[in-house]
Amino acid sequence: MTARYAIYYAPAQGDDLLRTAAAWLGRDAYDGRLQPRPAAARLPGLDLDALTADPRGYGFHATLKAPFELTEGATEDELLDFARAFAASREAFEARLAPAALGRFLALRLEAPTPKMNELAEACVKAFDPFRAPLSDFDLARRRKAPLTPKQDARLVEWGYPYVFEDFRFHMTLTNSIADEAVRGQVLEVLQGLFPAQTHRFDAVAVFKQDTRNAPFHVIARPAFAGASVSP
Repeated sequence: MTARYAIYYAPAQGDDLLRTAAAWLGRDAYDGRLQPRPAAARLPGLDLDALTADPRGYGFHATLKAPFELTEGATEDELLDFARAFAASREAFEARLAPAALGRFLALRLEAPTPKMNELAEACVKAFDPFRAPLSDFDLARRRKAPLTPKQDARLVEWGYPYVFEDFRFHMTLTNSIADEAVRGQVLEVLQGLFPAQTHRFDAVAVFKQDTRNAPFHVIARPAFAGASVSP
């Protein structure tokens, strides 16, 4: 299997939110370095490495266009050029974030519906799709392990991801699935201390790359929206 790319939202390198999240997850997706865990993140009896294994590999982000292999004939440079042009056509906006549950997962979520975020996600799904190779049988089967509605399954085939458009739920994942409700509540309390509710400025998209399926994702570009200061 070849490299995969994704269009995510991620805070700028050096942003306080990014630093806190990288410390919680144990890895910075910009430079790949392992991060020391904050003292407040200690959870007696819980393995924090195991608790955050999946989001650590993907890097701190919110999905806008789910991971994809490049379609035949497309290049990384073309994708990056397109991402820069796309970002230049968008305007920055603000929304409030706070830790919350998403099913059995814990994540940073929007405190209130944010039409501008929904518009951004829909635009990314559609605009970047010409770069996406059709999903392999392996990836289709992997996605179909989760229960999907007929519409979600059709969108999986058409757009490469089932949870798009009205099924989009902004989230920046902070844990693996936690089956035990009491443990989930315990971890959420810690996250609420580490990530107090805050207003965040969304001013860019980030292009992530996974060199091989066993490798972690890392940021290769973060083109800024129109009027936003340039970030790495």
